[in-house]
Amino acid sequence: MVLRTFEQRLEKMVEGAFSRAFKSGLRPVEIGRKLAREMDLNRSVGVNGRPTVPNHFVVHLSRGDHEGFAAMETALTRELTDAVREHARDEGYGFVGPVRVELDVDDKMRTGAFQIESTMSEGAGGAGAGSLILPGSQRIGLTERVLTIGRLPESHITLQDTNASRHHAEIRPSGDGYVVIDLSSTNGTSVNGVRMSQQLLRDGDIIQIGNTKLLFEDA
Repeated sequence: MVLRTFEQRLEKMVEGAFSRAFKSGLRPVEIGRKLAREMDLNRSVGVNGRPTVPNHFVVHLSRGDHEGFAAMETALTRELTDAVREHARDEGYGFVGPVRVELDVDDKMRTGAFQIESTMSEGAGGAGAGSLILPGSQRIGLTERVLTIGRLPESHITLQDTNASRHHAEIRPSGDGYVVIDLSSTNGTSVNGVRMSQQLLRDGDIIQIGNTKLLFEDA
């Protein structure tokens, strides 16, 4: 059921946006199905007991199929990457580094056929992989450094939000994950609508600072 939902979401997400432009007979949803199966078949138990799956995928295509996707390769790989994250979120999978999906030309591959090479590739630093999605879809990768958020220009994330404090909050690495800490701000910080002073972040959490919402992705 989860895989079927994943396929429907990918078909709507990718093919709905780009179907008229695809010159290749190979459909993105076929790649998406195999990406999901790669994760399912290659999962292992991480040190925290959570299933860990590959996060780096290379899709080997024929030259003709690759040329058919060329005009929108960047958009396609971005959507496939997002679909991988969604499947991992649905299944409770974790990653050891940022998720990447790449398309590669393989002259031995016939038209319509493809293979996926998947690996677990650690991110930089010792903390778990994570990122914040800002309004406007800008992605900020999280590392071992402390990330500051507030109205001050020297903040790592500067908010143009009058309801945010100058020094409002920070994101700190903690074990193999990250915590958000409120810095005694005037209007407080909430996670998923609940005001808090400090909280370990989970994949898909929504951090609200003033009127600004940030999405945390454990990927």
